[in-house]
Amino acid sequence: MSHPIVIDLETQKTFDEVGGRNFEELLISVMGVYRYSHDQYECYLEQELHRFENVLIDSPLVIGFNIRKFDMPVLQRYVGVETAKLPMLDLMEDIALKIGHRVSLDSVAQATLNVGKTGHGLDAIDFYREGKLEELKSYCLNDVKITKEVYDYGVKHGHVYYLTRDGSDRKSVQVEWAAKPTVAAPEPVQQQYNLLF
Repeated sequence: MSHPIVIDLETQKTFDEVGGRNFEELLISVMGVYRYSHDQYECYLEQELHRFENVLIDSPLVIGFNIRKFDMPVLQRYVGVETAKLPMLDLMEDIALKIGHRVSLDSVAQATLNVGKTGHGLDAIDFYREGKLEELKSYCLNDVKITKEVYDYGVKHGHVYYLTRDGSDRKSVQVEWAAKPTVAAPEPVQQQYNLLF
């Protein structure tokens, strides 16, 4: 039986460097993945992404934070499937629909887990350019770990927390992530196939 995955990626370039929101030109430096089927974290550098494609295709649900409008468009140039059509749960998008505005992963992680991100996305670009690949992988996998733990918390408790924009208050938002297909109750194989293709 296939299981969900949690993803996060870092890029080689900034939007300023590629002339705006040209996602596929940002280029991936590293892709971090948590595989529920193996209970393990994995990293793929740009030249290794061909190995990630099968993991992506085989997953009944791709989970991440701001993946629908960032990670998936950036990933598109590296895979032969249409990433926008893959079954996904974007935690940020789901929370934003409920509370009326976007929140950062750091805000949700601090409020829900009492842990924060280890840096900023631009730090990852610096790591890549300086050839600090172990630091780059560590940074990316930390974001995957935080995203996974936020997701797991939401599944278990039916809510997560976030900080208000000024950081002065902690608020709760109800989530129904446990009810998502293939997480709490796997769908038949044929329906999973239709979702992917």
